[in-house]
Amino acid sequence: MSVALVGLGATAQAEVTLTHGEAGPNRGARAKALQWFADQVTERSAGNIKIDIQWGGTLYKANAAATSIADGVSDLGTVIAVYFPKEMITYTIADLPLGNADAWVGMRATDDLMRNNASIKANLADKGLVYIGSFTTSAVNIGCTEGNVIRTAEDIAGKKVRGVGAYGKTFGGLGATMVPMSIYKAYQGIDSGLLDCSQGYSYAVAALKQHEVIKNYTLLDWGQVGGLGILMNKDIFDSLTAEQQATLLETGKDMSDYFGEIIGAANAKTIETMKAAGVEIIELPADERAKLVAAGDKYIADWVGKADASGLDGAAILAEYQALLAKYTAERDTQGYPWTR
Repeated sequence: MSVALVGLGATAQAEVTLTHGEAGPNRGARAKALQWFADQVTERSAGNIKIDIQWGGTLYKANAAATSIADGVSDLGTVIAVYFPKEMITYTIADLPLGNADAWVGMRATDDLMRNNASIKANLADKGLVYIGSFTTSAVNIGCTEGNVIRTAEDIAGKKVRGVGAYGKTFGGLGATMVPMSIYKAYQGIDSGLLDCSQGYSYAVAALKQHEVIKNYTLLDWGQVGGLGILMNKDIFDSLTAEQQATLLETGKDMSDYFGEIIGAANAKTIETMKAAGVEIIELPADERAKLVAAGDKYIADWVGKADASGLDGAAILAEYQALLAKYTAERDTQGYPWTR
């Protein structure tokens, strides 16, 4: 963090520039939302806070983000929780296959939980981190190369798959050979034949140009990876004024609404981009989806056990999160999305 003192009559106000580490490229819907967050923080603080985004993993790769932020490599940054199953046990609750594929509902529920649950806040604080706001991958789907296609749950068996979190474990449990790889390297993995299929999210397919190397894309309607968002170094956060802290937290909360609005359009546009590139779009039948849901249930129970082992009340947090999913689903159904009201 860089600080400049600007004279205002007899007073001096500290202007801060915060460095944000982002492993992804400066393109796509999530990059747009991150830039919106940075611009809004500056606007809402009347220029008092500026955020310098370092794109493309120049500060650290995705699998080093949480520890790097805690160590002060950057002041804040984008964290993908599945790369830190122990450190980010609280955040990985949003990665469980709980049957909600709605991006806005998932983000609002996750944001509410991470922001307001006292045990989660304390758990992050112990790791030197503060939660700021959430993105989501949106719905988990899977793209495959020519000759490899998933039309049923049984088709997963024998495929070399990049997958993460409970979804990846479920693929493995259904007979896939799992290949450890970040989503940012999946293009090369698919292109080289190291991967047959990669767990994906529609907007990211376009952002990472994976439509150039996949031949089919199966819509699973199974859930999403929502443990994805902005975390901040606690020492840096605590060094800010109460007003600066409030600006960061309020903008992070509002980011869910902004990203929710653009992600649906981005996903729909990507489907059309894939079709134009000759990628076959497949909708998994409901009875096949039910097989995935059943196969993923044990990983929800596993999460509860791991949360308990880390000193948390896993069952209580899961129940709170499921209640929040129901709350925001009902809000959507009765009031519509915020940008349509």
